[in-house]
Amino acid sequence: MTPVTRQEVLGLYRKIFRIAKKWQSASGQIEETLKEKEYIKNEAKSLFRRNKNVTDPKLIKQCIEECEARIEMGLHYNIPYPRPIHLPPLGLAPKQGRTLRHQEKLRKISKPIYLKSHDEVS
Repeated sequence: MTPVTRQEVLGLYRKIFRIAKKWQSASGQIEETLKEKEYIKNEAKSLFRRNKNVTDPKLIKQCIEECEARIEMGLHYNIPYPRPIHLPPLGLAPKQGRTLRHQEKLRKISKPIYLKSHDEVS
């Protein structure tokens, strides 16, 4: 990791914790606000720790872009959780073959950048 990239990543990490510190839930309830603040902190810690050994510059850039996108989405919609997406189900494709592979490829391409880190989870 280059020093510039390292500074950028550390800056994003600090930015997330500053956002968590000032976060107010949309409902305005104290319990909900505390729950969302804790979610932001835990999500940041887990994702940054999971990606701490990434050395590929393209993958690092993708992770940085995802982080920035999630920050902007969270601030814009005042929701710290990833926004859901609606993809067509794979129910119409045969269990194997060319059509299934094509549909899986289209689903992967259409997945927004802010959900790339949830590939392992979902």
